Amino acid sequence: MRRTTIHTAGFTLVEMIVAIALFSTVMVVCVGALLALVAANRKAQALQSVMNNLNIALDGMARSVRMGNGYDGSTGCTGNTGDANDCTGGSTTFEFQPYGGSSDSRWIYNFNGATNRIERSTNGSISGAAPITAPEVTIDEMLFYVVGTTRGDTVQPKVVIVIKGSAGAPGSSSRTTFHLQAAAVQRVLDL
Repeated sequence: MRRTTIHTAGFTLVEMIVAIALFSTVMVVCVGALLALVAANRKAQALQSVMNNLNIALDGMARSVRMGNGYDGSTGCTGNTGDANDCTGGSTTFEFQPYGGSSDSRWIYNFNGATNRIERSTNGSISGAAPITAPEVTIDEMLFYVVGTTRGDTVQPKVVIVIKGSAGAPGSSSRTTFHLQAAAVQRVLDL
C-alpha cells in the first residue's frame, strides 16, 4: 500500500501570531514617530507665532520712531557723550513726538524689568504704558542708543534699538534665545 501525503497550503497558528506581533510592533513605532512629529510641528508653529509677534512689535516701534521727531533718550540713560537728549551709553526708555501729534503729545517706549516686556505709552507717562510683546516673549535686556537730537546740528537724529531675550511656545519648556537690532533715522530733515 502506498500512502500519499497531502500538503495543504496555509499558515500555522504560531506563524500568524508572530506575523501579527511584528506588524503591531512596527505600527506602534510608526504611530509614535508620527505623533512626535505632529507635536514638534505644533511647537514650531507656536514659536513662529511668538517670534512674529516680536517682529511686528519691533517693526511698529521702528516705524513710529522713524516717522516721529523730538527724540529724547536722556531718561534712564547709563552714559552720554553727546547732546543733552542723546544717549550714547544706552537707555531703557525712549521718548518722542509722534507723527501728526501736537507739540505736547509724547510717546514713550520702555523696557519694564519687572515684567520683562516692552511697553508703549501714548499719553506721555510711563504709568499708562501697555505691553506690546506677548507674554511668551521674555526680554532680558533692551537699550535705546540715541544720537543727533539737537536741532540744526550736522547729525540726523537716529535711534538704535538693541533687544536680547528668549521666547518659548506655550506649554513647552524649551526656549529660543534671540538678539535683535533695529535702527530708525528720523524722516523729517533736521535743519
